[in-house]
Amino acid sequence: MATWQDFEHEAPDLAPAVRARFEANKHHVLATLRKDGSPRVSGTEVDFHGADLVLGSMHGAVKALDLRRDARFALHSNPSDETLADGDAKVSGRAVELTDEAELAAYEAELPEPPPGPYHAFRLELDQVVHTTVEGDAVVIRSWRPGEPVRRVERR
Repeated sequence: MATWQDFEHEAPDLAPAVRARFEANKHHVLATLRKDGSPRVSGTEVDFHGADLVLGSMHGAVKALDLRRDARFALHSNPSDETLADGDAKVSGRAVELTDEAELAAYEAELPEPPPGPYHAFRLELDQVVHTTVEGDAVVIRSWRPGEPVRRVERR
């Protein structure tokens, strides 16, 4: 697994495009696993804090409970329109709940205002990042995994 910062260092040409997709819209789609192993999708917001991509959640929300039980996740950026002019981004990996007081204080310091009550916060550790664009008559898929070079595939 890798931090967002690790990804930026290993894939400096890909990271800005992926980050731009997550910063272009506030709401994205998070996939988690239910207790019975079936998928659950939820709307969510993410932020970049220091070296990390982080996700916050209301206390007791089912997506947070899913991540506490099974940390595996997939996160799909909001593509904003049907043209996919700026591409489409997906990341997957494992969510690590922030429980250390110093980590939580640093997380809260990055927020525009403190949470109104109890909450969950997770650091998203990355196992795969994918950015898909349409270039001319081809779909271009660039993907990265920790320790590997960016892979580029074109489909016509």
